[in-house]
Amino acid sequence: MSGALIVTAELGAADFAWLDGERKRFFPPERNQLAAHLTMFHALPPSCEEEARRELKKHAVGKAPRATVAGLMNLGRGVAYRIVSDELEAIRRDIAQHFHGLLTAQDGQGWRPHVTIMNKAEPKDAKRLLEALAANFEQRPLRIAGLGLHRYLGGPWERLLVTNFKG
Repeated sequence: MSGALIVTAELGAADFAWLDGERKRFFPPERNQLAAHLTMFHALPPSCEEEARRELKKHAVGKAPRATVAGLMNLGRGVAYRIVSDELEAIRRDIAQHFHGLLTAQDGQGWRPHVTIMNKAEPKDAKRLLEALAANFEQRPLRIAGLGLHRYLGGPWERLLVTNFKG
């Protein structure tokens, strides 16, 4: 959906650098149009831009949610780091309730927070990477710095707003 609005949880600088480095290392370069990101909503209607800005700013007045890189996810043709955060889930639930009736089927169903580091690869390559990362994986905290709003441009995204947590 071209022009759709995407909502992200913005990663802290050190965690972003690590995850973006993983993405650059493992994502097929010809398909990697984005930096590492944690998507909360994939496609809010473009007509909701001002309302989405207000909603994200409202949630950013609080303290940053605690989060953990809790494991790995097999995406079939890719690999992602699984993120766990009850506090971020609560923020997402509140935003989803606010935009109830405007959510796509994908955004209206359950959320599986993750940061993709490989996608659209051969399944055997994804399986090999998953096994290699799993051999040394250890849970670690993940800093969530803020909330972001972006416009989908048919591949790349246009950043519209980043609002950092204040509390």
